[in-house]
Amino acid sequence: MKLHHDKHFAAYTKKLNAALAAAGLADVVTTEGALRKLLANVGSAGGRGGSAIADPALRAAIRNNGGGVHVNHQLFFRSMTAPGTSPAPSVVLSEAIDGGFGSFDKMRSAFSAAATGLFGSGWVWLAVDTAGGNRMVVTTTANQDVPYAAKAGVVPILGLDVWEHAYYVQYQNRRPEYVEAWWSVVDWPGVEKRYTEAVEENA
Repeated sequence: MKLHHDKHFAAYTKKLNAALAAAGLADVVTTEGALRKLLANVGSAGGRGGSAIADPALRAAIRNNGGGVHVNHQLFFRSMTAPGTSPAPSVVLSEAIDGGFGSFDKMRSAFSAAATGLFGSGWVWLAVDTAGGNRMVVTTTANQDVPYAAKAGVVPILGLDVWEHAYYVQYQNRRPEYVEAWWSVVDWPGVEKRYTEAVEENA
């Protein structure tokens, strides 16, 4: 993960900053919330879009590197903690998971199936569908697309990177093994915090 964080993540950050500067947005997009709002409107491959940025190359650079940095990779790294240090999901989070999937095991099964079955590179998310009664859902995005750019109201609270660079050094082509091992480092208190924030913002 050190290589993943210090090389890939850092490269996306540098390219995003350059694209924002070229678009004249470096002094405007100064918070994570501002970047999320921009990404939700800058357009995604096959998703909704519409942006005041006229240059399609700049839009693509912001979408690709912005999605890669402040949404996808940041949430991916924030979703994890040291192995064996995270408590089980709390009653509040467990009830929310049960409401969306029927049980924790069914959620985990659906998430893992999405992760192992996703073709090519992309991401898997446990998300709150704020437009659907705050129900929890599992969704996927390709490449660097962010979930709320594809569907309004979807707020990711747990994310898994299934690009090959995330697991190939240790697991080679054994993606299912990587996905299974990842569950042991999920930071459930962090997931609950993001769930609570998503619900409160939609209240």
